[in-house]
Amino acid sequence: MRDTVIRFFILFLMLTLSFSVYAERKRSYKAKSLFKATHYCPSTGRPRGSCPGYVIDHVIPLACGGADSPNNMQWQTKQEAKAKDKWERRGC
Repeated sequence: MRDTVIRFFILFLMLTLSFSVYAERKRSYKAKSLFKATHYCPSTGRPRGSCPGYVIDHVIPLACGGADSPNNMQWQTKQEAKAKDKWERRGC
């Protein structure tokens, strides 16, 4: 009984860790900074700081094999980003 519980716990732990590693594909802070330096915020016209009403979005989603580079980034309104997120979650 105890061996079964330990095996189940280890299996659960391994699955949890593998899914969290897969789900959290790290995004490059440097790529985002380079994007901002060459594509100023549409609402403020500045290369740094917050950009009210806009988010930086990947043209080809990371989940669909898109690169995490400035070439694959764009400014999107928050409303447009929410709409795009809906179809991205369905799969590529």
